[in-house]
Amino acid sequence: MQLETYISDLLYRYECVIVPGFGAFLTQSVSARVDLETNAFYPPKKIISFNEQLQQNDGLLANYIAEIEKTPYNTAVKKIAKTTKFLKSHLAQGEILSFKNIGDISLNSERKITFEPSYHLNYLTDAFGLTQFVSPSVTREVYKEEIEAIEKIIPLTITPEKRHSRPYLRYAAVAIIALGLGGLVASNYYVNQIETHNQLAQEEATEQIENKIQEATFIIDNPLPAVTFNVAKQSGNFHIVAGAFRVEENCNKKLKSLQAKGYRARKIGANKYGLHQVVYSSYETRAEAQNALFKIRKSHNPDAWLLAQKLN
Repeated sequence: MQLETYISDLLYRYECVIVPGFGAFLTQSVSARVDLETNAFYPPKKIISFNEQLQQNDGLLANYIAEIEKTPYNTAVKKIAKTTKFLKSHLAQGEILSFKNIGDISLNSERKITFEPSYHLNYLTDAFGLTQFVSPSVTREVYKEEIEAIEKIIPLTITPEKRHSRPYLRYAAVAIIALGLGGLVASNYYVNQIETHNQLAQEEATEQIENKIQEATFIIDNPLPAVTFNVAKQSGNFHIVAGAFRVEENCNKKLKSLQAKGYRARKIGANKYGLHQVVYSSYETRAEAQNALFKIRKSHNPDAWLLAQKLN
């Protein structure tokens, strides 16, 4: 039984997944953070922990397994008990139990359970597609210091002494400013005249075209027969997500690739982080979606995940 896969699926939607007779995997959401020493930005995520005290069956895992494997609830409970017995025996022999994308469980020197979480997968669905990145440090203060040093070395071209000894420079500057203002006013007047002329010409041309259209008569001797297309519109609030992309062009490429492989893929818009989402298909019930997700993970994309969301 793929116990770790079922636990991983449930961790996306629930904060506590209890394995009866073994322990519980817990998740806690943490905000995005910045490491000031390394300039690294970390997206929001869920931190996973393990509590061996929580072993009472709450029905969540067993119901999920029964739904996926199409078996009775009691059969699913027996399968879980058999698997946990197998895990405990290996744990008692000093082996490390590795749960893919969840973490490793082992016994320490005092025979107490220790858990080392895995950081390969972020179970916070709102942060899907966001990854860690390092930003180069801002050097604006360094540039400011360099400019101040240059200003101390290079003097101004026109000093007060030079302005006093050369009064004609002052009159030349006034003349240049006056010419600039005059040119600007003339230029604005000329541009306004051109825009007014173009607008009148466009209105006249539009009126002539409308008159021609009103006078024209269209006769079709052999009209084509009407064609009716029946397009099956996808519906449902359960979607199997193939990927989310910051660049919409990449989203379109993924969509064409999936459609070429026969999937009823479509775009469902961007999430609140601005990522464009592509889904394999949408389903009316969770059971149909889970069954399709299991097949897609096994045959095409092990990283596909289920999104329960009502689309506008």
